[in-house]
Amino acid sequence: MKMPAEYLACPVFELTYPTGETAESVPVVAYTDALQAVEAALADAERYKYLLMRALRRSAPIVAQQYPELPALLFPEPGTDTRVLPLYPHNEQAA
Repeated sequence: MKMPAEYLACPVFELTYPTGETAESVPVVAYTDALQAVEAALADAERYKYLLMRALRRSAPIVAQQYPELPALLFPEPGTDTRVLPLYPHNEQAA
């Protein structure tokens, strides 16, 4: 894996005050350069994630996956006393 600074292939400036004296030791880069570095780091992270998942799949023991047994849904028998009631009175129903 790369170190974070290795993604920045651009000039790095030191932060200075308007008087010319250097401020805290904070590196400053251009926005577009920082954006490119972040995009490259994210692309590498996706690649490393893919390689890690592939290695995990290859090294995992092959075991038949078992699913829990779900209870069957009981539906009422046709002709029993389960009626469908309308939501609205008969005179208010739309045509």
